[in-house]
Amino acid sequence: RPIAADQTNWPIADYRYGGVFFGRDIVHTGVDIPSPEGTPIMAAGPGTVVWADWGLFRETPGDETDPYGMAIAIRHDFGYNDQQLYTIYAHMSQMIAFVGQHVETGEVIGLVGSTGATTGPHVHFEVRFPHNSFFYTYNPELWIAPPQGWGVLAGRIMDEKGELIQQMEILVAPERASRTFTVRTYGKGGAVNSDPYYQENFVLGDLPAGIYKVSFKYDEERVQTWVEVFPGQVSYFTYKNKEGFTIAPPPAPTLDFVPAALPATPTPQP
Repeated sequence: RPIAADQTNWPIADYRYGGVFFGRDIVHTGVDIPSPEGTPIMAAGPGTVVWADWGLFRETPGDETDPYGMAIAIRHDFGYNDQQLYTIYAHMSQMIAFVGQHVETGEVIGLVGSTGATTGPHVHFEVRFPHNSFFYTYNPELWIAPPQGWGVLAGRIMDEKGELIQQMEILVAPERASRTFTVRTYGKGGAVNSDPYYQENFVLGDLPAGIYKVSFKYDEERVQTWVEVFPGQVSYFTYKNKEGFTIAPPPAPTLDFVPAALPATPTPQP
């Protein structure tokens, strides 16, 4: 997580990944985590700083009109499916890390601010792979570790043709609590990508473990199902019109090839 556990570090519900803001085709490519001005921002994992400047959104160093304000990008020491992984930290009031510096998990790289296009102090956090580009982002809520005893809910909601439904409001209500969580499916935009494994179009992270009723309106009819969120895990479901809900994870990834059999070890001759 880019903000310490003893600080407010939950993503703003109205500014989740895939939300549409400021225009019909402008989608949000990360999550916004509000914190007081000057709160330390930490590296989410070990890696090397490859950007520490204004201008990251437009990839124009020194551009103080850039909507990301002062921002840092880290190329991590680990990847995903042999692809390079990056994380982005935007809107800083001060950058502490510098390009070429190797940082460890939890090392302070900057301070929360409101530089760039913001409505208040927060850190805009992104996950990118395999390129450090605006068009290669993925939902950070599938990467952020939930608090102990909490989990993550992801889903894929489709129409009768199997096409992903955009900007649908989903209600997630705990079985024994009054609060209802709201999340929307991703909007249309070339910068929004589903996870290669889950192929989801919504994620709701940081949910206390328990049983939840998930409901949404499809063809003027409200449909619902029950899902269980487990500590430290991603719970997953799919919905396709007429076929209904499937509460099961995607099939486990398989090898793209079958390794050739190794030759038998020759028996030593006397």
